[in-house]
Amino acid sequence: MVLARLRELLESDFGIDGAAVTPELTLYGDLEFDEIEIYDLVMSVEDDFGIELPDEALEDMKTVGDLVSYVAKSIG
Repeated sequence: MVLARLRELLESDFGIDGAAVTPELTLYGDLEFDEIEIYDLVMSVEDDFGIELPDEALEDMKTVGDLVSYVAKSIG
């Protein structure tokens, strides 16, 4: 559920083909996000899932899978 919704967000907000998004993709490398795009992604995820992503947690998130795992734990 979280990965599917994240794929939708990436597609609608960033023009990334959601079908090509896998947990192994890196946010900075494979998806080529810069700091501003990461901030925009965080805002979208926080709004959509009703959670907060603290800066400390973001430092450990390197892949889409890392983000999915954090969100899944946060929403229970």
